[in-house]
Amino acid sequence: MAASFHLFFIIFLSGFAAFPIFSFVYANANTTQHSRTPINHHLYHSGEGLIEKIKSLVHRHPDKLTVETIQAGTKDYKADITVVTYSQNWEQSGDKSKLRILLSFGQHARELISSELALRILSALGEEQFPPEMDPASFHDTLENVVIKIVPMENLNGRKIVDAGELCERRNGRGVDLNRNWAVDWGKKEKDYDPAEEYPGTAPFSEPETQIMRELAVSFNPHIWVNVHSGTDGLFMPYDHKKSTPDGLPSQRMRELLDELNVLYCGKRCLVGSGGAAVGYLAHGTATDYMYDVVRVPMAFTFEIYGDDKASGADCFKMFNPIDQTTFKVKADCLTLIVCFILVLIIYEYDIHTYIYNSELCSIFLVVN
Repeated sequence: MAASFHLFFIIFLSGFAAFPIFSFVYANANTTQHSRTPINHHLYHSGEGLIEKIKSLVHRHPDKLTVETIQAGTKDYKADITVVTYSQNWEQSGDKSKLRILLSFGQHARELISSELALRILSALGEEQFPPEMDPASFHDTLENVVIKIVPMENLNGRKIVDAGELCERRNGRGVDLNRNWAVDWGKKEKDYDPAEEYPGTAPFSEPETQIMRELAVSFNPHIWVNVHSGTDGLFMPYDHKKSTPDGLPSQRMRELLDELNVLYCGKRCLVGSGGAAVGYLAHGTATDYMYDVVRVPMAFTFEIYGDDKASGADCFKMFNPIDQTTFKVKADCLTLIVCFILVLIIYEYDIHTYIYNSELCSIFLVVN
């Protein structure tokens, strides 16, 4: 099994080495102006349409996928979050020996490409649509002992505002940035703080969306967390609220993995490292910092998968999302980044009982060099 899987992995990597998955950019949107480029509805679903398409996909594959809708809120403001779970053996889906992965998309409303990527990943997990050069049988066998929970659209209320024409909106349905509403270093404001962009709410977890995500994370207790965004090209690890990374071997392994992915998929063009140091600004109250520090997820990441450095600050749709078919397809095939990420961890034989890597393992560098 190991030899055949390594061969599959080599083919898998070679098939995508030529794809320029990322194009370096850092974007800072001006939300006081209207976007010039409209949503391309030939490429992008509406928020509700995408959720319905995902539910239909899940219902076609009850042997691998299940879906639930989690609700929270008050009479004045409610939120629904759809969660899809992948497991090949449902009688063992609660087995603590399985590797548990939690992926979240669409936390910021204007980043439509993020949720489209979630749909592509689910299509692969359902074995309906695979990226080029990926062998379905090897892919299926590799994920036998993995449970994956996917949140395809964390911020549906905010997405409805974007679908209605406010293409620069990133916050939820009552103006809170969901990636500033978590409890680690919550509420601190930098000199360039803009409430139209990053209002953190009245208190940590004031929003039903973050309440749902917190409870999901605590109950699932994942070994891996990935929060997928667009707006720049980056592979980030904790911390967002300071310009440093955690100490110890797990942090070192996270950095090694991101450095390798940067070579393979970004041509060394991606920003890599702690979010606070690599992006150029500090972010307080983020999900990834909370997942790492409080939930104790051993491997916590934020992936930024797309950005257009030629778009004006007013042109939010173009800034955060591919607008043509060719670019959309290449960027949507970025699911291979996430899939590769999962497979590399399995190659590393991640020790999910002790939350550390085994010390005597083949390095991925031996596979790809």
